Order: sequence, then C-alpha cells, then structure tokens
Amino acid sequence: MEYTIVKEFLIDLKKEFGKEYNKIIKVAELQKIEQENRTMEKFIQEFRRAARESEYKERLLIEKFKRRMNRVIQRKLIETEKPSRSLNQ
Repeated sequence: MEYTIVKEFLIDLKKEFGKEYNKIIKVAELQKIEQENRTMEKFIQEFRRAARESEYKERLLIEKFKRRMNRVIQRKLIETEKPSRSLNQ
C-alpha cells in the first residue's frame, strides 16, 4: 500500500493497532523529547505525559529522562552522592 499523505497512513495505523498505536506514539515522543531551554518542571511534565502510556519500565524511563535533560544538570546528577532510583527523586 502506498500513501501520499502521512495523515492517511496515521489514520490507518490507528485503525489497525488501536491501543498499540497510542503506545507507539508515546514511545516516539520519548525518543525525541529534549529539555533544551525548558524549565525542569516543564520538562518533567512533558516527559511524564509521554511516559504514562509508553508502558516502559521505571528503570528505563529514568535512563531516558537523564539522557534527555540539560547537560549541565546531567553532570550535577552524576556528581551527587545518592543517585536517583525513581522518577520522583
């Protein structure tokens, strides 16, 4: 099947996979989300929204979260004595 419009493809994908479609979309959002110049609070909100339906395990979410945050904050987390063991921390 060939699609000339991405929207048509996404509609068919959603029809075919239903709930799995939402999971696929959320996983894709997690792959591309970056903190950039957002505040940490805003970044956390967006990350949690995408993570909610991705069905990723907590440990994997923590690793993805750390990789997507601002590099300066990443370094500070690495230097802490007690590393985060959950997203809430």
